[in-house]
Amino acid sequence: MTEVSFNWIGFTTAMASNLTNQSRNVLSKKLMTNEEETLDNINLYSVITIISFILLVPCTILLEGVKFTPSYLQSVASQGVNVRELCVRSVLAAFCFHAYQQVSYMILQMVSPVSHSVGNCVKRVVVIVSSVIFFQTPVSSINTLGTGVALVGVFLYSRAKRVKPLQKTN
Repeated sequence: MTEVSFNWIGFTTAMASNLTNQSRNVLSKKLMTNEEETLDNINLYSVITIISFILLVPCTILLEGVKFTPSYLQSVASQGVNVRELCVRSVLAAFCFHAYQQVSYMILQMVSPVSHSVGNCVKRVVVIVSSVIFFQTPVSSINTLGTGVALVGVFLYSRAKRVKPLQKTN
């Protein structure tokens, strides 16, 4: 909330994204382990991707539809934007995101949804810390505290996960 660019709409949509992502992971894990209708991780990811595409195409056309017509791209190019480079980078970003999601589903098949979410939290902390170091962004004390709380939470979860199997054997 101390960032200059902070706004409540962005914060709310980020929290909604977190909620839906973790809910998707729990549902996906249930579908992976359901003995009657088991889907492997790649097939499940494919089905979810197709359903997402079908649901989001109308929203995309409604919100961004006119921005990908040839005439719009020509007007963007006339303003100095390299459209070819933009398209190549967009395809590269889509490929990397697709690969990330497939690896994520492979990991989800091997661990519990909670462990997967904790790993996702660690990933986000690493991305934040890396970007702070790379871009030399000044960090306030509240940002440092938040990152520390996330790291302590991950550490405590991993410790609790190790202790839990010991309690079952006694």
